[in-house]
Amino acid sequence: MDRPMASLIATWGVASVLALLGQALWRLTPLALEPWRNGSMSTLQQVLYVLWVAIMAYSEGYRGFQKKFSPRVVARAFYLGRHPTPLRVLFALPFCMSFFHSTRRQRIVSYTFVTLIALLVVAVRHLPQPWRGIVDGGVVVGLAWGAVAIVVFYVRGLRGRPPPVPDLPHAGPPSEASARV
Repeated sequence: MDRPMASLIATWGVASVLALLGQALWRLTPLALEPWRNGSMSTLQQVLYVLWVAIMAYSEGYRGFQKKFSPRVVARAFYLGRHPTPLRVLFALPFCMSFFHSTRRQRIVSYTFVTLIALLVVAVRHLPQPWRGIVDGGVVVGLAWGAVAIVVFYVRGLRGRPPPVPDLPHAGPPSEASARV
């Protein structure tokens, strides 16, 4: 496959994940800022907000996204560009997020993580402000960190230094059996 097409396919994979994160950021940012805008937080709640944002920046942003999720997404996007199949390209978002054509362990982690996030989203929706804003503030910082990390890893990949692909079910190019996926 020629390099421009491979880069275009990798871009499609990265863009699909960024669109998902961007949609969440677009939806949550106003809710995260609401307690600051309407002045509904006590001093203690403001301190908790800032501490929560710092904790989430480190745990979700740095450890979760920058160290694990973001390099995996970009590595799988570049792998997809080099080894495209119609189904993988069509479903670039779940492919880049390791929902298929990954090790069994990574698929379990991916599905479990998304399920837990969905359950947390439902629970947080029932929190009153300013508590919902406090929780969402940390989430927004973590998601933004993750989106920036994806862009940084992607630009490095375009310059010839993509992260290694850690979770494919085999080391070489796709076999005949896995090429059907």
